[in-house]
Amino acid sequence: MGYFVHKDSIVRKIWGNADTILLVFAGASAEFALNKAVDWLFYTGKLPANPLDRLFSTVEYARKIVFAEKSSAEAAIRNINAIHSSVESSRGSHIPQWAYRDVLFMLIDYSIRSYEVLVENLTSEEKEEVFHVFWRMGTLMKIEELPVSFDAFEQQRAIHLQQHLYYGDFSKALYRSYREHLGPVRYFLLKQTQKFLLPAEVRKHLNMSSLSILKSLLWIYSLSKNLEADRRLRKIILPNQYLNQIEDLDHQPITI
Repeated sequence: MGYFVHKDSIVRKIWGNADTILLVFAGASAEFALNKAVDWLFYTGKLPANPLDRLFSTVEYARKIVFAEKSSAEAAIRNINAIHSSVESSRGSHIPQWAYRDVLFMLIDYSIRSYEVLVENLTSEEKEEVFHVFWRMGTLMKIEELPVSFDAFEQQRAIHLQQHLYYGDFSKALYRSYREHLGPVRYFLLKQTQKFLLPAEVRKHLNMSSLSILKSLLWIYSLSKNLEADRRLRKIILPNQYLNQIEDLDHQPITI
């Protein structure tokens, strides 16, 4: 029985390291807050009550699928569909198809951005591989009107960023919750990370400049990994209750 993602895939390198996943988390946390369908995430009350848990669970689902055997990955995707169907039934309406695409597009985009920030630029073939893995995931989720290539994805992603982002009351509430759960220092680091990582369209809605101290922090972090001190640095960046979860995300090392 094969794996959902073959063992030599660049996607396994990206999703096999806690550092890149943390950047995916940082990017997704911004777009979740701005998405015009964010009210669906507020409907159950889980997102504003504990946004870190909610976002980690989304990222963790994707990571498990990347490393799972094909049958296990497909079962996990069916479970995601069942969860969404249950929420839709409870609310009496359907989550928009474009909102499903938005989340899938986030995973594709921030997978690439995170790896390129921490390691090196991806080739066009590697970007196509990242797209194809998540395209298969989206197809199994029965998401409609998915692009058929990475080039088509980039065009559709740009349109989505222009049409589906809005800074409103839910955005303010979610960022207040980020600050409450992270504390002022970690919240500052999150926003500095977002400044460097986010697409210009996202930063515009958050009134963020592109100026960030992240480059200096990445140099320090790279040095700390060489000195095997990265776990102590993660204690500074992350609340204690998430340290074990983050350590468990390390599937294979990435040299920065």
